[in-house]
Amino acid sequence: MSKNKNNKPVWSSRINQKNISAFQKIGSSLNFDKRLFREDISASIVHVEMLEKQKIISLSIKNKIVWGLKRILNEIIKKKFTFDERNEDIHMSIEKRLFEILGDDAGFIHTARSRNDQVLTDLKIWLKKSTNEIIEELDMTMKIFLKSAEKNIDTIMPGFTHLKNAQPISFAHYLNAYIEMFLRDKKRFKNNLENLNENPLGVAAFSGTSFNIDRIYTTKKLNFEKPTRNSIDTVSDRDFVCDFLYSVSICSIHISRFSEEFIIWNSDIFNLINLNDKIVTGSSIMPQKKNPDPLEYLRGKSGITMGNLISMMTILKGLPLSYFKDLQDDKELIFSSFDHIKSCLRVLREVLTNFTPNKKRMLKLTKVGHITATDLADFIVKDLNYPFRKAYSITSKIVNMAEKKGKVINELSLKEIRSIDKKINENVLKVIDTRNSVISKKSYGGTSFENIKKVIKKYKKEING
Repeated sequence: MSKNKNNKPVWSSRINQKNISAFQKIGSSLNFDKRLFREDISASIVHVEMLEKQKIISLSIKNKIVWGLKRILNEIIKKKFTFDERNEDIHMSIEKRLFEILGDDAGFIHTARSRNDQVLTDLKIWLKKSTNEIIEELDMTMKIFLKSAEKNIDTIMPGFTHLKNAQPISFAHYLNAYIEMFLRDKKRFKNNLENLNENPLGVAAFSGTSFNIDRIYTTKKLNFEKPTRNSIDTVSDRDFVCDFLYSVSICSIHISRFSEEFIIWNSDIFNLINLNDKIVTGSSIMPQKKNPDPLEYLRGKSGITMGNLISMMTILKGLPLSYFKDLQDDKELIFSSFDHIKSCLRVLREVLTNFTPNKKRMLKLTKVGHITATDLADFIVKDLNYPFRKAYSITSKIVNMAEKKGKVINELSLKEIRSIDKKINENVLKVIDTRNSVISKKSYGGTSFENIKKVIKKYKKEING
C-alpha cells in the first residue's frame, strides 16, 4: 500500500488498523503490474500537464512532479528502484517514491484522478503497444510459412479428412491454410485496437470529477481517438481485456492445431516430415529417441491461454457495476497470455525453419486410399452426363473391384474400368492420375499449382501491407 512522507498508508486517516499480512499479500499486484511503469509515468505526466493547463495546479508544481516522475523512470530503467510489495501496485509504488523525492507537493499528482481510471489508462496504453507487437510477430511467422509454401508448390501429398487419405493436394496449399488462419488472427488483433482507442483518464473513481479537467487534451496527448462517454461503464469495462484474451486464445488454437499435425506427421507411422536436431530432444532412458518436444510445448500452452480467457469471463460474470477488487486479476491474465503467445510464435518460427517435408513418403502415401476416386466420379458426370449420385455409385463399384485386385484405382487398366461401365473412355486414365488431379482443382481457393502461385502473391501484399 502507498505511504506518505510519514510512512503511513494514504488511507490511514480513515482506516486506523494495519491490514493483516495475508490480505496485504493477496491484495498486492505489484509483481505483475510493475511492468506498466512506463505507461503509468507517461500517463501521469500528461495528467499533471493537463492540470496545469487548466489552472488546477501551478506551473511550478507541475514542473516538480514531471521532474520527479522522469527521475523515477530513470531509476527503474537503471534498476535502482526498490519495489516493495507493501506498496500494493505500481501506481502506489511510484507515488510513494514521488513523496520521498518531492514531499507534500507529490500529493497534487492525484488531483482529479483515481486509481480506477489510472490503471485502465495504463493498461490500455500497454495493450495497444503489445497488440502491435503480436501483429508484428504474426507477420514474421506468416512470411516463413510463405517461404516454405513457395518451395513446395509441386510437392504432392494426400489431404486428410478424419485422418484418412481423401484427395491429393499440394503441400503448399496445406501451409497456406495456416496463413489464412493467422491472417484472421491479425485482423482480430487489429479490430481490438479500435476498442482500445477510448481514453478512460478523467472518469476518476466512477462518477467523473468536479474539477475543470480537459479530457480531449489528455486523449490527444496519449494517442487515443476519443474519451470514454460513461464513467460508470468505463471503470467496470473489461470487454477489451476479453477481446485480447479471446484473440490470443484463437491464435493459440491455430498454433496448437499445426503442432498436433506436425507431431503426428513426424511419427514413425506417418513419417511425412523430418525435424532438425535443433528442435528435438532425447529420452532419459531410450538412446534412440528424438522427441518433438517444442511442438508439444506449443500444443500445451494453448490450454493456459484458453484458461486465462475463461478465468477473466468468470470474474466478470457476477460483477455488478462498477469497480471491484476482483478486476485486479485482469493484469496477471493479460500478461500471462501475452508472454505465452509471443513465445509460442517465436518457437513456431524455429520449427518452420528447421523441418523438411519427406516428399517421397508424401507421394507414396497418395497411392493409398483411392484418393482420385472423386475425380473419377466427376469425370463420369462431365463425360457421360450422368447424375452425380449415379456416377458416385459406379465409382464405388470400381473402387471395390480395385480393392479385390489389390490395387488402387489409378493402377487399373482401361479394360478393368470399362468392365463396370463400357461408356467410360480412355481419357479417364489421365483424370485419375494423382498429379493431374491436383492440377485440375482450379476453382477459386482450390489446390491447383496455378491457384497457389496467385494466392502467394496476394499473401505477400496482405502481410506487408
